[in-house]
Amino acid sequence: MKKFIEEFKTFALRGNMLEMAVGIIIGGAFSDIVKSLTDNFINPILNFVTGAATYDLSDIAGFASAFISALVNFFIMAFILFCLLKGINKLMSIGKKEEEKEEKATVKLCPFCRSEIAIEATRCPHCTSEQPEAEE
Repeated sequence: MKKFIEEFKTFALRGNMLEMAVGIIIGGAFSDIVKSLTDNFINPILNFVTGAATYDLSDIAGFASAFISALVNFFIMAFILFCLLKGINKLMSIGKKEEEKEEKATVKLCPFCRSEIAIEATRCPHCTSEQPEAEE
């Protein structure tokens, strides 16, 4: 069971899986904005122009408030997803930082012949040139 959970965690927290999930959620929230724009602006304008309906000021205010509500919902959803992914990325990088600290450079390039040499070397074994002091 433990191996199954580890495999699922690896699958679910893979970068492209998270990106796909975020894309689907943001796409759904954005479709609400498009639907609100159509229902609250485009259709009323077409109805008014064709004479199918007349609107008073309270109707127009209702259309605008519904559209603003859809925009606010979209931004709240995007902010929650941003915070959630930021937290997941922070958790995923906890173990990686320790590994990166241990991996120090062991080789450098000779500025004269561009060969890889040991970082502590004072002379290049390939072109025998003296190496400049390492900058700390």
